[in-house]
Amino acid sequence: MRKIWLFFTSDIQMRNLLIEAYILLAWARVLKVFPFRRVSPFLGSKMSETSFDIAAVNIKIVKQISHAIHIMSKYTLWESKCLIRAMACMKMLERRQIDSTLYLGTARDENGQMIAHAWLRSGPLYLTGAEEMNKFVVVGKFAKKGRGINK
Repeated sequence: MRKIWLFFTSDIQMRNLLIEAYILLAWARVLKVFPFRRVSPFLGSKMSETSFDIAAVNIKIVKQISHAIHIMSKYTLWESKCLIRAMACMKMLERRQIDSTLYLGTARDENGQMIAHAWLRSGPLYLTGAEEMNKFVVVGKFAKKGRGINK
């Protein structure tokens, strides 16, 4: 009940971001059902990165988008792990014409099994998956360039 109260008492911009995040997390979950080779064209330019520069005017919205994705991924009726979060966040940034790079990494767990992780960066800010990214070797990256202000 407290969470619902917080949602309705938050400002309209944050409420809209939370709703958008939920919808795009669902969109990303649907995309995950398809083979990756069919999904990868939606992720941007393969094996390229965007700039590490970001316009000061974009920093606030980028942080708000990251926050909205982290909040809503806890309340989805489906599993919203790293790749789904990164794809949804990338789509939210694309809608605002803000550059982002999605990274895919692999590593071995303590049992020697191969594990994978995805994380998203916009400028110097890591928006999703940053807490574990240092454990993984980058095996793929996708750059999505916006047409907005980046520097």
